[in-house]
Amino acid sequence: MAKEIERKFLVKDNSFTLLTSEKRHLRQAYLSVVPESTVRVRVCDGQGWITIKGRNSGAVRDEWEYPVPVTDAEEMACSLAGGWAIDKTRHIVMYEGFRWEVDVFHGRHAGLIVAEVELPDASVEPPLPPFIGEEVTGDPAYYNSVLSKRQ
Repeated sequence: MAKEIERKFLVKDNSFTLLTSEKRHLRQAYLSVVPESTVRVRVCDGQGWITIKGRNSGAVRDEWEYPVPVTDAEEMACSLAGGWAIDKTRHIVMYEGFRWEVDVFHGRHAGLIVAEVELPDASVEPPLPPFIGEEVTGDPAYYNSVLSKRQ
């Protein structure tokens, strides 16, 4: 079983765009939003993925992720989840040895920008880039699965 250890922050300005090394377009749909077993289907740059995540315990949770054919991912999103609930552009920013993923949301979540950093251990304190604002790690309001239910 894999563990995901990440911290999440709101982004206070667009200075991250100057540090972006790559960008990706992501669409996500949720087949289950039960906190004990969230199931997400995603399409990113022409590849499909299915991801199962357990309940958060602070910055740590169980996670399994598998590639699926993009046509299957699209069919699952449309047939089982009512379409794509999350549409965002992910900016990859390397900062002092840490890889930050800055998600700029589109559509009904336009204006929301969230940054995440994956950590090797929950006790690690990464240096914060200048664009980082309030920490929202563990705040369900900023889980993509919760955002997916908001209109």
